[in-house]
Amino acid sequence: MSNNTTLNAWVDECVRLTKPESVHWCTGTEEEYRSLIQTMLKDGTLIELNQKTHPQCYLHRSHASDVARTENLTFICTTKEDDAGPTNNWMAPAEAKERVSKLFEGSMKGRTMYVIPYLMGPVGSKYSKVGVEITDSAYVAANMHIMTRMGNVALQHLGDSDDFVPGLHSLGDLSPERRFILHFPEEKLVWSIGSGYGGNALLGKKCFALRLASSIARQEGWMAEHMLIIGLEDPAGKVTYMAAAFPSASGKTNLAMMVSTLANQGYKVWTVGDDIAWMHIDEEGQLRAVNPEAGFFGVAPGTSTSTNPIAMETVKANTIYTNVALTPAGEPWWEGIGGNPPEGLIDWEGHRWSRESGKKAAHPNSRFTAPARQCPSISKQWEDPKGVPISAIIWGSRRSVTVPLVMQAFDWQHGVFLGSGMGAETTAAATGAVGVVRRDPMAMLPFCGYNMGDYFQHWLNMGKRLKNPPLIFRVNWFRKNKEGKFLWPGYGDNIRVLKWILERIRGGGKAQETAIGFLPTADAIDTDGLTLPAGAMEELTSVDKRGWMIGADSMEKFYTRFGDRLPKEIWEEHKGLKTRLEKIPG
Repeated sequence: MSNNTTLNAWVDECVRLTKPESVHWCTGTEEEYRSLIQTMLKDGTLIELNQKTHPQCYLHRSHASDVARTENLTFICTTKEDDAGPTNNWMAPAEAKERVSKLFEGSMKGRTMYVIPYLMGPVGSKYSKVGVEITDSAYVAANMHIMTRMGNVALQHLGDSDDFVPGLHSLGDLSPERRFILHFPEEKLVWSIGSGYGGNALLGKKCFALRLASSIARQEGWMAEHMLIIGLEDPAGKVTYMAAAFPSASGKTNLAMMVSTLANQGYKVWTVGDDIAWMHIDEEGQLRAVNPEAGFFGVAPGTSTSTNPIAMETVKANTIYTNVALTPAGEPWWEGIGGNPPEGLIDWEGHRWSRESGKKAAHPNSRFTAPARQCPSISKQWEDPKGVPISAIIWGSRRSVTVPLVMQAFDWQHGVFLGSGMGAETTAAATGAVGVVRRDPMAMLPFCGYNMGDYFQHWLNMGKRLKNPPLIFRVNWFRKNKEGKFLWPGYGDNIRVLKWILERIRGGGKAQETAIGFLPTADAIDTDGLTLPAGAMEELTSVDKRGWMIGADSMEKFYTRFGDRLPKEIWEEHKGLKTRLEKIPG
């Protein structure tokens, strides 16, 4: 029990509702973490991996119906439906509590209730906030140990204040029919039942740090964003910080942990955060960002020593793997890790795997949870209580056509417009159709906790308060030629694009003004040592009039969904884009 009367009263209320066998208040010590691990090894929740090659690493297998975020069962519960907006599922708070409290009734019978006070953000930072998660899952408690600053440090930050985000979670019976993830922005409350998957159960992550925090940030005048944070070191040793938003499968983690191919010139990328940025305006009008998390909850498939050697080094120790395959040597394996699958491989469901089965050995959404502190590229400033100063904001998405390699917005308002209309191409595995553009503004579509029309207005308002707003860019590593081959090598060579962005921040960098923004000239990007298809840079830095006109029509349909909640500035920018495009000959 804590010394905080408000917190104790809420915990008592949850005990009466869920009726656990025992209650454990988490302290956040290393001994407590090891005890959680031993408990799960004994009951089969975890499998010990090869301790010689992967010390303190373990494998968890989820229920087959519980392997990803369930967006269709995720609700924003505001009094007025329009406050949730057209991109969120909505349920009235009273209805939500009536329906779901019945599922929580006695849900923890025979189980231990873990009370997890946790701090989102660096210790000692005025930007950090406290959450308290109640759960009956030792797996959740162990992952929260890695992903947050947990236990006594959070209680010390909270003191006797009632300013914390309560989150009640229970595995329930893991039935999809009785699974709900409910957010109550007006109460700063989260309820989650029926799932043990990270995005649904680790309530400090998407639930608090994005959905609720985005709503809180709008009220308090800051921003909670689905963004990585990196520091780009130049040859003189000066580090410039950038925040970037990428929808899934668009290269986010690889950028956050990039191994620079221009290291010989002195350019290096430092990792501040890989997923979430909380951004505030300081006393001098500078935008600053902190990473509210303490760990990485990354997707395993596709991660390898060739695509992301930093991530592979990070997850060698002290890592919980979820739904990956298991080799006979007791090591984790997944598609894309490199090399052929070994004989005797056990799939993510615990069955012997064979190629003939036609199934993936590791689940496509299999994960690793690893401490950020052991990332080789972690920035020395990653826990700076003041945050790092942001000089550039980058929008990125997977687009095989139309969107150039890199472009710079004319100004803050135009940059917000570019982010608001951002879309990424879907894949056949996910939708049955290749190349369909799904609008995902600022990569926040699944995570904005209120009406996105108001969200765009908040971005515009923030820009007016900034003394020197960060420059805003859009990037696309995935352009293809007519033969379907990538025009740009990507991965570590993306440092060449960041180098141009850095030049633009400092007032240099060759650029041409076009209908869609400032584009680099064909010779502006450093391509020394690269072998590119003929005419690649010309194609990567040109304006596809027809493609952008089609895109503008698609944006218009998307914007119309927000009615009068869409800021007039967005419509003005949309009209301006079409007018400029129409002036292009041909």
